[in-house]
Amino acid sequence: MFRLALGVALLVSALAAPGVRAADLGVDELRGRLARATAAEPLVLDGKDLSDLDLSGLDLRHTRLRGTSLFGARLVEADLRGVDLEGANLNGAWLMGTDFSGANLRRASLLSVVILGGAVKKMPVFRAARMAGARIIADLPGADLAGADLSGATVGVNIRNQGMGQMRTDLSGARLAGASLAGADVNRTLMPFADLRGADLRGANFFRVKLAGADLTGAQLAGADFTEADLDGTILREVTGLDQVRGLDRAENAERSIR
Repeated sequence: MFRLALGVALLVSALAAPGVRAADLGVDELRGRLARATAAEPLVLDGKDLSDLDLSGLDLRHTRLRGTSLFGARLVEADLRGVDLEGANLNGAWLMGTDFSGANLRRASLLSVVILGGAVKKMPVFRAARMAGARIIADLPGADLAGADLSGATVGVNIRNQGMGQMRTDLSGARLAGASLAGADVNRTLMPFADLRGADLRGANFFRVKLAGADLTGAQLAGADFTEADLDGTILREVTGLDQVRGLDRAENAERSIR
């Protein structure tokens, strides 16, 4: 089912590409549709082009009975700061330059999101976003998630859905300073040179995570599992709970970490 959903996401995204764009919605029209939406007749924004719109502060929770559906939608450069998207379906959405700062993305799904570009891709911004319990598989190297709440989120690989090849989240060089990943599952995620200074990583699953060169200065680590994680050059200065980390004796290159 997961592979089928991803295939459909790619199809919807292709149909939303320049030249075959879905119907555009202006802010005023969107507000009107939001006002008329009901549980019986929910507003569905699948495949819609909302690029460049200022939607900051909108409450989209009730546009669909179980969370807003923005499946395959184009949100390029859209302003979604502070928007309430709890439980939203953002699978296959186009998120180049989208600003989710301070948004409520609790339990949202961001699988196979589209971030195109040339040599330099414009990453979405999730600064201080509330993303507890979110499900994420995306290429987000260098993305800004500073201060975001990712507690209990599932960012890692689901082995049961890897029949067509392993899909993993890329947070290489991402800014996660002050973020919370307490209890999060980030197994096998790419996080080399990520900024995790002062992050709350208690109880997180870092199984086989690539943390080479990552900066964990001042992070909270009690109960985290670092089994087979790559700690080559990982900065572990002034961390708390290091003696309560699980699997540290089975981490790769633990002797090359910086303490």
